[in-house]
Amino acid sequence: PFAPAKILSLPYIPPSAFSPSDTFVAMTVSGTPAATKAQITAVVVFYMIAALVMVFVNKLVLNAAPELPVLFLFNQMLIAVALLHLSAAMSPRVKIPSWDYSVAKGLFPVVSVNAVGLVWNTLCLRAVDTSYFQIARGLVLPLTIAVAALHGRKAPSLLVIVSASLVTGGFLIGTTPSATITTSTSQAGLLYGVLSAVAIAVHAVLIGAALPKVNGSALELAYWTNAGTAVLLTPVMLLDGEAQKLWVMSQAWMDGSLQQATMNIDWKVFLVGSLVTGTFGFLFCVASLISIKVTSPVTHMFTSAVRSVLQTVLGVLIFKDIITTNRLASIAVILFGSCLYTWVKSKDNRRRDAGSQNAPASDANHQRSEGKGAAEKV
Repeated sequence: PFAPAKILSLPYIPPSAFSPSDTFVAMTVSGTPAATKAQITAVVVFYMIAALVMVFVNKLVLNAAPELPVLFLFNQMLIAVALLHLSAAMSPRVKIPSWDYSVAKGLFPVVSVNAVGLVWNTLCLRAVDTSYFQIARGLVLPLTIAVAALHGRKAPSLLVIVSASLVTGGFLIGTTPSATITTSTSQAGLLYGVLSAVAIAVHAVLIGAALPKVNGSALELAYWTNAGTAVLLTPVMLLDGEAQKLWVMSQAWMDGSLQQATMNIDWKVFLVGSLVTGTFGFLFCVASLISIKVTSPVTHMFTSAVRSVLQTVLGVLIFKDIITTNRLASIAVILFGSCLYTWVKSKDNRRRDAGSQNAPASDANHQRSEGKGAAEKV
């Protein structure tokens, strides 16, 4: 169900899986949809705002409550599930799937990889600043291409390999010592970023096998993924001590000594941020679906490039990120490689579409010529 030629058309993007590289991987869809300029502009702006809000509000919350990253993710999943239920109550077109053990069992691989990837993604963002976050997870595209090639047992084209090599080179430029001099950047954050990229690459393969189990419904897959991820994150909160911290804080609340027990957590930022990111994570999923349908790969390419630049600039303005020459070069090379990949896949898709359209006409002409020859022989 998964071919290297069309690496990934994500029907669902988890609330915290936000990265320019993810966008480039997700936009290799064939065909240029018919949409007005106003519709395309609205979708692009909506998508960009949702993506930027996700990055910066996530970072704000992780700075305000660094001890509760898994609980933060858990809240996002619950909010997304609640919004799906609300959408189903408001629109008959949205249907919540009923519990089915066989479906849950079949979706376990994609849900578990999603949960692990989200945890690594969040830990990466907690450890590094927002500008370096793009670099730390810069291997998403090369790893996805590699996994796709291994799974499909078909080597990618030369230009795709060149694109992946450029992105990998940009990542290596960004991981040199001069690019990681800021105190907010750690080797652990870089490791989490690479692990997150691996999870996204594997998730790309598993998505193809998961969709048939929900009859190709993106909303059903979103529901199962969010609900299943919330369930899987529950034991993680117990194992990493977050549940115990919550218990201690609840006892301190009852004893009236909450301030002493929660000096490292800004609860107002944590709660409001959870609500905002949970809501925008849901909207980001919707925006991604719409953008894939009504925008072309080239539009996606420029949108993601602009978003990457805005993320870097806003990181400097809001969080006082330090931008070195290596970081700028790294982001630029990663973007160039990603844009090249998008252009290559866009050309391949157009060529494939043109071939599929010409094939029926050729078959018809062939049949007519055979019929004519037969008549002449008779």
